[in-house]
Amino acid sequence: MAEKKEKEAGTHTPIVTKESLSFFEKYINNPSPTGFEWEGQRMWLDYLKPFVDKTYIDNYGTAMGIINPDAPYKVVIEAHADEISWFVNYITKDGLIYVIRNGGSDHQIAPSKRVNIHTDNGLVKAVFGWPAIHTRSGEKEETPNLKNIFLDCGATSKEEVEEMGIHVGCVVTYEDEFMVLNDRYYVGRALDNRAGGFMIAEVARLLKENKKKLPFGLYIVNSVQEEIGLRGAEMIAHYIKPNVAIVTDVTHDTQTPMINKITQGDLACGKGPVLSYAPAVQINLNRLLIDVAREKDIPFQRQASSRWTGTDTDAFAYSNGGVPSALISLPLRYMHTTVEMIHKEDVDNVIRLIYETVLKIEAGQDFRSFTI
Repeated sequence: MAEKKEKEAGTHTPIVTKESLSFFEKYINNPSPTGFEWEGQRMWLDYLKPFVDKTYIDNYGTAMGIINPDAPYKVVIEAHADEISWFVNYITKDGLIYVIRNGGSDHQIAPSKRVNIHTDNGLVKAVFGWPAIHTRSGEKEETPNLKNIFLDCGATSKEEVEEMGIHVGCVVTYEDEFMVLNDRYYVGRALDNRAGGFMIAEVARLLKENKKKLPFGLYIVNSVQEEIGLRGAEMIAHYIKPNVAIVTDVTHDTQTPMINKITQGDLACGKGPVLSYAPAVQINLNRLLIDVAREKDIPFQRQASSRWTGTDTDAFAYSNGGVPSALISLPLRYMHTTVEMIHKEDVDNVIRLIYETVLKIEAGQDFRSFTI
């Protein structure tokens, strides 16, 4: 009966406004590759500032807004800002460019994609080239891999490439942009996980607009460098020293072809936030999320994450002697591609769940199962 309730919760309540959606689109379209997140972080902080008492950015670009910065009890709501990308790694004498990953970039989707190469002189356009089908007929098909995908920026020599300002170490991002599909899905690159940054900013907006007073400090954190090992969260956790952390990220919708539900779970866009079970997820904080979802009639799904969640939850949980941490995930299709898809209602419901949970937490709340 409980499982049925989780999947069949009541009427949907829209949260995202026309104004906030306009910000979301601009935020998604702005490139924010791992290690180069500054411009996106500036944009995010500008949106967040009216809703918080104080803002902060650290040496590597993790940004946060704080409500009640002087309160001794500290609650974090967190997402990560960086997107996967490529680094220029080698330039041939003929002016073609080979790349290496910056994060978990998928080599199989690269051929024929348009990209922006980020240089000190601005963006340089290029494409991932690939041999025409006519030239491959009659031979064994070679699949895209890191050794054979390459960029063509229209140059004919290494010297011409370098004159454009391109050098080894320049970062490369896809140029695909945000759209709304069938009035149901948000689609774009880097929804993993700038959708999370958008959602926690919306929580701050709701708190401000509804004139809610919190008995603790709330730290709205947008971390960098998650895609290469949770590094931004690791750094900021030691700076804040939080008492509680609620992290939001994306997880896989498993309803499309070629995904094994036995190993990946049975999760779907449109059926609500996903709550995870893992050693890093503190059991009583997770129970609070479930209780809030049931009380507020917010649909939710469950996921088992085995040894680790693979998200910033792990970094917060194992910092500062152990911080009660939990993960709220947004179901997403086609992760680490340029057409990532999330359901509009799921976005609203993740925002609602975080917002309502924040209102339930008490200053000094102890999440241990028992004390001695």
